[in-house]
Amino acid sequence: MENENSEDKPWEKGDFSKKLTKPYQVTHADRDYMDELLLGEDDSILAFNKPSGLACQTRSPADRTFDALLQVYVKRNGKRPRMLHRLDMLTSGVIIAARTKPATSFFQQTFERREAYKSYLAIVRGPAFEKSEGVIDAHLQRYQKEPNLALMRPCDVDGEGAQDARTRYLVLSSQNDYHFLLLTPETGRTHQLRVHLEHFGRPILADPYYGTDALEGSYQPARLMLHAYRLLTPHPDGGEIDIIADVPDDMKECLTALSLENGLLALQDKTG
Repeated sequence: MENENSEDKPWEKGDFSKKLTKPYQVTHADRDYMDELLLGEDDSILAFNKPSGLACQTRSPADRTFDALLQVYVKRNGKRPRMLHRLDMLTSGVIIAARTKPATSFFQQTFERREAYKSYLAIVRGPAFEKSEGVIDAHLQRYQKEPNLALMRPCDVDGEGAQDARTRYLVLSSQNDYHFLLLTPETGRTHQLRVHLEHFGRPILADPYYGTDALEGSYQPARLMLHAYRLLTPHPDGGEIDIIADVPDDMKECLTALSLENGLLALQDKTG
C-alpha cells in the first residue's frame, strides 16, 4: 500500500505548509554573491546594497530571498544574522542585519523610536514642482486589490485602518515632466514613498502598481527607479554610523537619458 505521507504525493490546492517545505539551502556561490553586496561590517551589524529584484522575504521558505541568503554568515553555534528592516523587492539600496541579540534589540528600538535617518532617491514623472522642497502628509490604508495582492492607498484620517504617513522631498533636478528627488520618510509604512508620490501626481518611473505608463520615445527604465541611498543610525557601541549605497548604474543611465544628471551634483552638495 502506498504511503500517504510520501513526498511523491501530488500537491493539491491548500496543501502548502511551511513545515513541509524545505528551506532554501545556500551555496558557496551565494556567499560570493552576498560578499559582493556587502558595504561594511563590524561585530554588531552587516550592511548591504540590495539589488532590485531580490525579495527580502516571501511566504515560502524555499525561495532565494535576502533573508534566506543571510544564512551564509551563520556562526558555528548555529546563530545567524537577523534582518532588521525590509525594502520592497523592486527597490535597491541600503539594508542592514544584526549579528547578535543585543544588537537586534538595540536597532529594533532605534527604528521604533524613529531615531534612524533614511533617505531615498527616486525619478518621477509629473508636473513641475511649485516648491523645491516640501512634505507629503497623507494617511494610508491597506486594501486587497486581488486575492493574493495587498496594496496601499491614501485615505481619510478616520478611515478604516488609517495609518499616519509623512514624506519629505527635495527636488535635485528637473527636465520637462521628469524630476530627480531626494526623499526622507518620517514614518515607515508599506509602499509609503510609492503611494505618496502617486497621490502627489508624480509617480515613480516603472512602478508596476503605483506607476506611470510607458515613457515616450525609445528609452524605458529597466526597473522601479527607487533607491535606498543612505541610512544614518545610532550604533550600539555609541556614536553614529553613516551607510551610503552609491547611485546604481541603471539609475544613472536613466538620469542621463532624461537629462537629469545635474541632480547628481546637487545630491553631493546636499549629502556631502
